[in-house]
Amino acid sequence: MQWVSVSATDSVIETAIGNAAGKLLSRLGREPDLVIVFIATEHRPHFTSAPALLRNHFTSATTVGCLCQNSIGEGREHDDESNVTLLGAVLPDVQLHVAHLDDQQQPPLYAERTQWNSALNITDEPQCMVVLGAPFTFDIEALLKGLDRHYPMTAIMGGLASGADQPDVPCLLMNGQAYASGAITLSMSGNIAADTLVAQGCRPIGDPMFANSTHENLLLELDGKVPRDVLTELFGTLNKTDRHLFTHALFLGIAMETQRERYQSGDFLIRAILGLDPQSGALWINSPVPERGVVQLHVRDAQASAADLEALLTRYRASPNSMQAQGALLMSCTGRGANLYDKPNHDSNAFRKALGDIPLGGCFCNGEIGPVRGTTYLHSFTSVFGVFREKQARDTH
Repeated sequence: MQWVSVSATDSVIETAIGNAAGKLLSRLGREPDLVIVFIATEHRPHFTSAPALLRNHFTSATTVGCLCQNSIGEGREHDDESNVTLLGAVLPDVQLHVAHLDDQQQPPLYAERTQWNSALNITDEPQCMVVLGAPFTFDIEALLKGLDRHYPMTAIMGGLASGADQPDVPCLLMNGQAYASGAITLSMSGNIAADTLVAQGCRPIGDPMFANSTHENLLLELDGKVPRDVLTELFGTLNKTDRHLFTHALFLGIAMETQRERYQSGDFLIRAILGLDPQSGALWINSPVPERGVVQLHVRDAQASAADLEALLTRYRASPNSMQAQGALLMSCTGRGANLYDKPNHDSNAFRKALGDIPLGGCFCNGEIGPVRGTTYLHSFTSVFGVFREKQARDTH
């Protein structure tokens, strides 16, 4: 197994793809089996030409990719450039299967496994899967529920294309074709495994509480109190810095396990707070809140995000799997990067500092896909790493 990440910043898409492809072929020494492509929005007017241009250089490789705000490659989080990144791999004894799904092609959640296999063009359970979705056009969360149900042992990662700001803009590519809607799945089986690392970038404030009363996305009662009153009381205990974050960057963490005596960062699924109901004092959350579940308020800033990522990478570095890592995919939120840290390359630098010069490629997304405690979610403001290695290595993560 061999992975290489290359980028080119030429203003003409033909030149950018040509230069990136030349570097990739030179470093691999042969045509890759897989190429994952990230094309920045400066090339949006010519995105539909990309599949044919790529096929000129990679005649037999499986090729998938998306249009993105900016790409991540060769150790850099490219910013405001005409960038193209290729993450290529030679994968002996690995089977690759790709599919494009629109809403009408996605099987029902409770359909037979054979129907899902047919839709995804696979015959067995993949070791890992990359999902790239078009925004505005497709219920990606319904797809993720189906994948979790039918492929519970598969490591799933990916994101939504960030280069399309309205429907019907071509933003996905698969082999020789571009797509303006739906989702692309890349399934990998055989001698490959992936470890998924999801950095949600928040820290808790206050104490864990029970969600005593909920109705779907509406949180009606916290520890027997109206949420508005809970927020008011908590605000009064905070320092100046946390009061600012409370006002501008407040989130809800939903505990993935309810029987713990103590909770810490990483034990929660972070969800956005959409607003406060002025009449009832209830909170609107961007996903359902389980009744009697444990929740805790969280805030996000650059310092909390950096600490969360460092802790996540430190834990992974201590695992035997990290010593077998060959390549990595990074799908990061457009709200991270220089927008959050006021400097470029923070997350990619943290990855390299923790794990060394493992080839890393990816992009900034409008929604990141990765698992928390075994269930796959669509996130925001996260960085999702997929770290690839040979399956025969000891699997402990």
